[in-house]
Amino acid sequence: MEETAGSPPVLSGEKRCGAREDPEPAAKRFRVEDEHEEEESEARDEEEQGGDEEEKGDHFADMMKHGLSESDVGIHKFISDHEGFSGILKERYSDFVVHEINKDGKIVALDDLSVPADVEETSTDCDNTDCPVLTEEQKLQLTELQLFKNKEGNVAIEVLEDSKEKRTLLHKEVKTLFPGLETKTEEREGKRFIVAYHAAGKKALSEVRSSAAPRKHSWPKTRGSFCHFVLYKENKDTMDAINVLSKFLRVRPNMFSYMGTKDKRAVTVQEIAVLKISAERLAHLNKCLMNLKLGNFCYKNRPLKLGELQGNHFTVILRNISGSQEQVERAMTSLRDTGFINYYGMQRFGTTAIPTHQIGRAILQNNWKEVVDLILKPRPGAEKSYLVKCREEWARSQDPEAALKKLPVKRCVEGQLLRGLVMYGTNNIITAFGLIPRNNRLMYIHSYQSYVWNSMVSKRVEEFGLKAVGGDLILKGGSAHVLSDDEAEKQSIHDVVMPLPGFDVIYPTHSVGQCYSEMLSADNLDISNMRHKVRDYSLAGAYRRVVIRPRDVRWELIHYDDPRVPLVHTDVEKLENRPAPVYLKEGKYRVLKMEFSLPSSTYATMAIREVLKMDTSIKNQTRLNTTWFN
Repeated sequence: MEETAGSPPVLSGEKRCGAREDPEPAAKRFRVEDEHEEEESEARDEEEQGGDEEEKGDHFADMMKHGLSESDVGIHKFISDHEGFSGILKERYSDFVVHEINKDGKIVALDDLSVPADVEETSTDCDNTDCPVLTEEQKLQLTELQLFKNKEGNVAIEVLEDSKEKRTLLHKEVKTLFPGLETKTEEREGKRFIVAYHAAGKKALSEVRSSAAPRKHSWPKTRGSFCHFVLYKENKDTMDAINVLSKFLRVRPNMFSYMGTKDKRAVTVQEIAVLKISAERLAHLNKCLMNLKLGNFCYKNRPLKLGELQGNHFTVILRNISGSQEQVERAMTSLRDTGFINYYGMQRFGTTAIPTHQIGRAILQNNWKEVVDLILKPRPGAEKSYLVKCREEWARSQDPEAALKKLPVKRCVEGQLLRGLVMYGTNNIITAFGLIPRNNRLMYIHSYQSYVWNSMVSKRVEEFGLKAVGGDLILKGGSAHVLSDDEAEKQSIHDVVMPLPGFDVIYPTHSVGQCYSEMLSADNLDISNMRHKVRDYSLAGAYRRVVIRPRDVRWELIHYDDPRVPLVHTDVEKLENRPAPVYLKEGKYRVLKMEFSLPSSTYATMAIREVLKMDTSIKNQTRLNTTWFN
């Protein structure tokens, strides 16, 4: 996965176009964790959103004073020996650009907005000479209506040679070509007209009923059932983007498929597939979408599957760096040649004062009262006012119905849990907890696994350094194998894996293996019995590489004077023939521009951490940004 759940945010805003990733379960037989990671990324996005309004800078900075730092989640070690330096990550969302690498190893790019020649909507009900066809003038009028440039508020199209069949085809054509418009038939002075209009004023474009049934359009038998396209998005997470597309097209979000979710605070490019929606309909959306662009259309007979991507290519801007040219060269050379510790990044553990892994630990302990308490109790740091009131009410009364009334937004985790407690009672917490979507629930326990893995890998690097040793694990023929001392001589640290705890993995036979047992025992868990009475919470375990070496590593030091100017040439800017950023030889500020490719289920922020040798937590980055802007 790429940096899905969002790496450190910043306190400034920006606009550009008119645009998580998480990591791996295996077992005695090797399992890949990508699919679970992508699903959990969506769960984290939903949990963190809670409501619709944006956090203000001061409000967010206050909240992050109580956030997590890297040491809180087991991230302690570096593997390079260069001197670290400071830099600001994601000062602007356009400072973090992600291009998906598809299953064929090709970097996905948006470079073609045209519609394939064979995608014209056809109907089996009539031949083209008899079908009603919109004139160019009518199309222009409808376009203006769609974009709210028509002062009349509607467009009336006279139906010539009136018949029910021809009216139906004309209704279909308007709705197909101009998403967001509704039509009705009116009779005026003895003539029939198709009248196009916005169903709910200017909100219609963003609030089309999501429950509306998909409209039936003929689909050529020679065409693949799925339209694949490239989605370019800015400052919007993948599920939000899909929800917008589904509302415009009047289809359900599950008609779309994708290989992975991408960061919200970034410019990202990825492949999407949708069932039986033509390229022409999708291309028309480009007229009215904000911060989204669709292109590179083609038809295939299969959807996309979570986790089948090879990875992601990152272009990252680190602003206001303090390192010298020599420091930067040493740091980037080490990243290219040696790599970085493959820690689970900070977004794996949430952004509030209550880490997700603590909730996961309570679930595994069957301590359900603590699970409820951790989710609902008041917590330090600024939050949305309605959440604060909800938590205060719960702490005061322990009454789920009273606390739920304080929440105008019921889809957040707190609302879902309270609704479950209202329905099933406080004595049936397990069932009540089940009202929280499965991905969110699993996110908690996988977060605990990640915390254990991070802690144990820090211990492994501390004790044995960067060489394979007897007792380490490698993957051999899809299974985990314990290295002997002689075998270890022939292996590299890049071959070594460490297990996420579970009932279907083996552990290193050196001292770190015992550390796993001791850590879980301290948390009142039995490493030899990771099955749970609720099947969903039984942990099979997984294997994950200790060190990752990025591919396609490139970097340059550049200068700039204006912090508001974007420094990456995006796909949309290239398509629109906008000039590339001009890099100065001298300037007020310095930037490290870096590019690299990572396999799926690996965190770019952990690669950046190795370069800077500094804490990449939101808590620390917020402090840096606050200092920078003040």
